[in-house]
Amino acid sequence: MTLRIDVITLFPDMFPGPLAASIPGRAIERGLVRLEAHDLRRWGLGRHRSVDDYPYGGGAGMILRPEPIAEALDEIAGEGAVRVLLDPGGRVFDQALAHELAASGQLILVCPRYEGVDDRVRSMVDLELSIGDYVLSGGELPALVVIDGVIRLLPGAIDAESPLDESFAAGLLEYPQFTRPAEFRGQAVPPILLSGHHAEVERWRREQGLERTRRNRPDLLPAQDGSELLPPEDRPGDR
Repeated sequence: MTLRIDVITLFPDMFPGPLAASIPGRAIERGLVRLEAHDLRRWGLGRHRSVDDYPYGGGAGMILRPEPIAEALDEIAGEGAVRVLLDPGGRVFDQALAHELAASGQLILVCPRYEGVDDRVRSMVDLELSIGDYVLSGGELPALVVIDGVIRLLPGAIDAESPLDESFAAGLLEYPQFTRPAEFRGQAVPPILLSGHHAEVERWRREQGLERTRRNRPDLLPAQDGSELLPPEDRPGDR
C-alpha cells in the first residue's frame, strides 16, 4: 500500500527538497509513498489570496486564518486521513509515533508560519506535533523531519531488520558501531566484536546500549537502573 503524504504550506517549493535524495528519494521513486505539497494560497481569500490577518487583542506579527486551512483540509483529506498541525507546543515526535504515522493511509501536515495559526485550527486536526522545545520560522522543516522519519519505516524502504536495532527501538539508544580499521589513532575495536562469538556479541551490544542510554538519555529509562529493559539472562545477578 502506498502512503499518501500531503503538506499544506506557503512554501511548496521546499518539498521534496532533501527528501528527493537517499532513502526517502528511493521510496518515492518506488511508489512506496506519494508526496505532494499544496500551496495554502490556493485557498486564500479574495483577489489577493490572503491567508493571514492581525491578531485580535493586538500583538506582533500575523496569524494564519482558519478559513483557508479548513478548505484545504476539506478538499485534501480522504477517509481515515491523519491531520497533523506542526506546532512547538504539540506532542514531541518520537520513534513510537513515527511507527503509528507510517501505518496510516494518508498523512496531512499543516505548516504554520508567522505567529502561528488561529486557535480554531486545532479543532480541525487529529494531532499537534513538535520536533523539540524550540521555535523555527515555520512548520516546513519539522514536516521534512517527520516525513523522513516516517518514510524510512515503510515496508521496502530499508532492510527489514535495520529498524529493529536502531536507537529507541527497544527503549534504549543504539549500541556503539565499529568498522575497519581494527585500530585507529590509538583506539581499538572492542575485542568481543572480533571474537566471532555471536551470543556474547549480542549480550555486549545490549549492555552497551543500556550504558549509553544511562549516560546520555537517562530520561528514557523507566527506572533508575534500567536493567529491566534487558533480557533476564543479561540482568545483574541473573547470570
